[in-house]
Amino acid sequence: MNKNIKLAVAGAVLALSATAANAGIIIPAGDWTIDIGGNINAFVTETRKSGTATGNLWGYSAFMAGTNAAGSRNTGNITTGLLPNYLSVSGSTRQNDLDVAFTISIQPGASTTASGIQSLGGGGNNQENRQAFMTFGDKSWGSIKLGKDLGIFASDAILNDMTLLGVGSGAGGLAGNDTTLGRIGSGFMYADWKAQAAYTTPNFNGFQATVGLTQAWNAKGTGSATNTDRAGAGFAYEGKASYSFAANDVTGKIWVSGISQNLKNTDGSARSSETATAGDIGANLNFAGFGLTGYYYAGEGIGQTVQFNGGLDLTGKTRDSNGGYVQATYVLPTKTKVGLSWGQSNLDRNSGDAGLTGDVKDEMWTLGAYHPLTKHLNVVAEYSDVKSEYGTAHGKGRTGSLGAIMFF
Repeated sequence: MNKNIKLAVAGAVLALSATAANAGIIIPAGDWTIDIGGNINAFVTETRKSGTATGNLWGYSAFMAGTNAAGSRNTGNITTGLLPNYLSVSGSTRQNDLDVAFTISIQPGASTTASGIQSLGGGGNNQENRQAFMTFGDKSWGSIKLGKDLGIFASDAILNDMTLLGVGSGAGGLAGNDTTLGRIGSGFMYADWKAQAAYTTPNFNGFQATVGLTQAWNAKGTGSATNTDRAGAGFAYEGKASYSFAANDVTGKIWVSGISQNLKNTDGSARSSETATAGDIGANLNFAGFGLTGYYYAGEGIGQTVQFNGGLDLTGKTRDSNGGYVQATYVLPTKTKVGLSWGQSNLDRNSGDAGLTGDVKDEMWTLGAYHPLTKHLNVVAEYSDVKSEYGTAHGKGRTGSLGAIMFF
């Protein structure tokens, strides 16, 4: 199984160690070792949505009931969870004193919301291609990655989120897509999948660091006609450092990461260049069946939920963002893991935001149970209660889900 799927399982601290360590389908092929792995998951979900108009919100409320939708309604879906269905092919070999490897993956959706033939645009089903990268290096000096993979900033936040093996938020508004939101936008920014050139150091007794250039992105501004242009921005600069430790029955990890990218307002008479920056810190600790995770991030111009979304005000100036989450899990004698988590993301209003009524705040509680039926198959039940506020406007969503996730 490729590295990011392993990290997703182990980082979520949900599956049994046998599942987390399980490799995919290994095939020797001449000089190469081919690893075919992935997962299948699907959930039955019921979401009750309520609130006032949500058209000006950037966070979870954008997915509550559609733009400017108000009132209450229930929505039932059968959908993929936060971790999409995955089929990954990886290969590795040792050549000329270099460890050489590649990964290519596809993510087919498991949800349909419309009738029709998909080849003609019907069916309401999406497919992604999240990974296509190569690595080369040696344990003595590190490794280099070129291609598309999980972003560097905020990557550990999502890999340690317990909803990674479940649904979290978004089930009521994202059916027909490849994934729900989990805790994205209500505790951390989405790391996303980015074209990158990155270097990772060797592992120095638990300490490891990664620095890289990632593709600069266009971004959505505060108003409907306000955008930013990546042209002339160069690259985004991302990096992270972590320290993993183990002592007797206690294991843990501490990490920090950051990002910086230039943003340029290209609409209206106000034209300005700003630099978006953000940083985070997190820690995970496991002992005697307990797991504890804490995380915090803050930035300027980073926006809300999706990186740079809403990061500039109506005059092209950066807006402040911050948020974080706390999470506690416990493995019962039945090997069922239960967890409770809370998180919140905030996007502040600027003095230049004339006509906007207030700050954005998205908050979510999640209670989950994750039971391994086999070393490959986990049954998952979750309940999430999310609340979004924007001045006097507000939205709520309560989602119950039951389903399963299988790794191979």
